[in-house]
Amino acid sequence: MERLNGLARRLPTWVVYGLGLLPLLLLLWGAVAGGLGVEPVKAIEHRLGELGLQFLLASLAITPLRRAGLNLIRFRRALGLLAFFYISLHLVAWVWLDMGLRWTEMAADLVKRPYVILGMAGFAALIPLALTSSNAAIRRLGPQAWGRLHRLAYGAILAGLLHLALLSKVWTGEILLYWALGTLLLGLRLVPRRRSRRSAAA
Repeated sequence: MERLNGLARRLPTWVVYGLGLLPLLLLLWGAVAGGLGVEPVKAIEHRLGELGLQFLLASLAITPLRRAGLNLIRFRRALGLLAFFYISLHLVAWVWLDMGLRWTEMAADLVKRPYVILGMAGFAALIPLALTSSNAAIRRLGPQAWGRLHRLAYGAILAGLLHLALLSKVWTGEILLYWALGTLLLGLRLVPRRRSRRSAAA
């Protein structure tokens, strides 16, 4: 574990951003090469949303991993911003590529399709997190207020999981895996941190 922590300390944050953008490049290449099937717009939209969910889950995994001894806390901001980036692109793909900027139809979908409402709610929850992802925001809000604000990520992940499940209509193995990971990561937040050895021995 110490070797992994040492490697994490030496790894520049920009590498995480660079690796995080690789799936987007692969998706664009697939679109240009015609390798996204008979419904490329749906494939792009789905993949972008899936990537956003994956990065959001990865960002939530940082704290449990830290408790287990693997300290990747310096990459949590990058993972969270990548999650917001892909979910934003997912929304843009729906608004522009899928719905063709037909605002009346989009408004109707917001009323009659619960998964659209959940997706919008999850995205809205991530906006203040992205806007306060800097060190300056932490200093301005204070660590405690900043921490409370960023608990919105828990609501965002629940909204994203429900959005995916209702959109798919069928509980595939992939969806079950996402739900298992999301439930585990949220459940671990309820487990109190272990006391230090000194306080335990007192």
